[in-house]
Amino acid sequence: MLEAGPRVNRTRLQMIGEGGGFRLLSGIIGGQGRCEPGMEMDDSDRSGETGRPAEAHDGRPETQAGHGFSRSARAASALGSALRSELGASVRAASSRWRERRARSGATQKPAIPSTAATRRRNRILAALAVVAVASLVFVAGILWWALRDVPWEEIADGSIAPVVVLESADGTPLVQEGPYQGAYTRLDAFPQHLVDAVLSIEDRRFFNHWGVDFRGIARAFMRNLDAGEVVQGGSTITQQLIKISYLERDRTYRRKIQEIVIAFWLERRLGKDEILTRYLNNIYLGAGATGVPAAARIYFNKEPAELDLGESAMIAGLIIAPSVLNPIANADRAEERARVVLDAMVANGKISEEEAAAAKAAYAELKPTRPATRSGSWFADWAMRDAREIAADYRGTISVATTLEPQLQAVAERVMREALDGAGADGPGQGALVAMGPDGAVLAMVGGRNYQESTFNRAVDARRQPGSTFKTFVLLSALQAGINPRALVPDEPITIDGWTPENFGGRYYGLVPIYEAFARSLNAAMVVLAQEVGIAHVAAAAHDLGIDAELTETPALALGASEVTLIDLTGAYASILAGVAPVEPWGIASFRTDETGGTFRVGPARRPDIDISPFREDLVRLLSMVVEQGTGQGARVDGFAAGKTGTSQNYRDAWFVGFTENLVVGVWVGNDDDTPMKGVTGGALPAGIFKAFVEGTSVEALAAQEEREAGDGAVAAQACNVQACARAYRSFRASDCSYQPYNGPRQLCER
Repeated sequence: MLEAGPRVNRTRLQMIGEGGGFRLLSGIIGGQGRCEPGMEMDDSDRSGETGRPAEAHDGRPETQAGHGFSRSARAASALGSALRSELGASVRAASSRWRERRARSGATQKPAIPSTAATRRRNRILAALAVVAVASLVFVAGILWWALRDVPWEEIADGSIAPVVVLESADGTPLVQEGPYQGAYTRLDAFPQHLVDAVLSIEDRRFFNHWGVDFRGIARAFMRNLDAGEVVQGGSTITQQLIKISYLERDRTYRRKIQEIVIAFWLERRLGKDEILTRYLNNIYLGAGATGVPAAARIYFNKEPAELDLGESAMIAGLIIAPSVLNPIANADRAEERARVVLDAMVANGKISEEEAAAAKAAYAELKPTRPATRSGSWFADWAMRDAREIAADYRGTISVATTLEPQLQAVAERVMREALDGAGADGPGQGALVAMGPDGAVLAMVGGRNYQESTFNRAVDARRQPGSTFKTFVLLSALQAGINPRALVPDEPITIDGWTPENFGGRYYGLVPIYEAFARSLNAAMVVLAQEVGIAHVAAAAHDLGIDAELTETPALALGASEVTLIDLTGAYASILAGVAPVEPWGIASFRTDETGGTFRVGPARRPDIDISPFREDLVRLLSMVVEQGTGQGARVDGFAAGKTGTSQNYRDAWFVGFTENLVVGVWVGNDDDTPMKGVTGGALPAGIFKAFVEGTSVEALAAQEEREAGDGAVAAQACNVQACARAYRSFRASDCSYQPYNGPRQLCER
């Protein structure tokens, strides 16, 4: 009995002195995500393994507030399980070795009884070691709790934190806007094998042989960096890189490093290699705004990932280390040099032969990055993305959104606007905007300024400017609604109202003139008199009926466009005239589909026209065509039918032309962002000329294709989903599948 205590203590000392500490460290690092022989999973481990929700000790599910803490506790518990298992194994091994030595020394020899002083000394040493061990365990547990308490475990397990919205133009090609762009989420088997081999060869060749942290790779990188005297190689695995780019803050702190290591082990166990690699390829930044290989393939080579050849795959893989510096659009030579390094790594890794690498290197002489043509429609993409994000809401996954943008019309619009502004000279406008839409309000092309790279501000949608005489169309409509005949005479002479005196352009007055002539020649005094007779409130109401959403100040100057409006609203109002119903709301999203359901939902305008203006359409269209044929808009005359109205604000600060052909409605504005006057630029000059050039540059084939898509079979066999109406009607509405949750039963389709 006296020997029992010393024997146990001596065993503990031998266990610690004979490498138990090193085995303990090995258990902490290598035991994550697997059970070593003799080691059992605790209840929390089993819950994570089967995917069942964790429960509290009383059997009730965890609350949302304690969810993050329980995940951290389970991660710490896994470390504790490994520690206890390794400690027990070390004690048993040390005890066995001690008994074997006793047996060899002779079992009949009675051991000497240690002195009382020696026993007390050993007990004090063991007690001190026990205190240190307990304190160390408490310290480690505290560090783990501090580092892991707010880790978003569920978000990491679920995948993408934000939905991936992929815009498509009307012909189905991806609409790649300037700035950040992420392509559709792509499965691992959809990537070519040589792309996967290129990424693994240059970034993490032991990816399938480690548990999330590659200690051999870290040691190799340390030695290379030591030899070079600087950091020339990193030791992060693909798992660690995924954690850095997707879930953790970018700051370099000890706390973030602890999180990275623990999450790496947990993620390998939870997701597996294929899922980790798939997420990595879809989320790694690759320069030029491209996030993920699908986006890089589209931006650099205008291809789908499956279409990439060996040389292109090696070039994309080479971008990972420094995407902003190496991207082939900004620096083709350095991108090619890095791609050659990747090909050599693939040869060294046994993934390709030297002959294949040589052939790929030779092809770089002909390889030229090709930017997609639809990348130019970025003002439209920015505008459409606002509604697309509303549709996506909190959906996790990829949503493909088909838009109304016609790439051919967009290219013509940008070219015409650029040539017109460049040719206007130093005294001309600094900026311009154009919106083209169908009679139903589907926006087919949009230009929001001179150059998107220089200014992303969308002057077609967000700029509010005085519309000038284009507002006289609403005066004319209100007069027709009041029963006034367009042939009725109205005085065109100087008039003063409450101290305000409107003047005609050029200062000339024409006496009594028919309303249609006053409108076609844009006589200010006569149109103000007509507005006063009808009533300014009725003029404002007519504008609102046709789709003008801006707040209109009901003063006499409203007849001449004193209140500010946006180009897109004004163009939509003229589309209402062409359609004969109002208001025609401009819209840019035709349909959407999700990768989860695969179903397609039609979207269209947020509001359907419900005001019949067909009794006045014929007179309105005839008088607007007179403006182009005989009046101030002759600069917009084209071969065929055209109608519209010019507008020039005070002191030439804004110049407008808004008009339409049989199947196209176009609004044009030019001016300066700082509101300074232009030198004699009127709506009948530069804006009318832009309208003419755009309409004439629009091919018959492009318009025919657009009409065919609107009326064709493929565009219509989908369930309609009025996202805004459904969202207003049901608090539980979910746009990703156009459904809502009734009080009883399963979710139902919203059919509003």
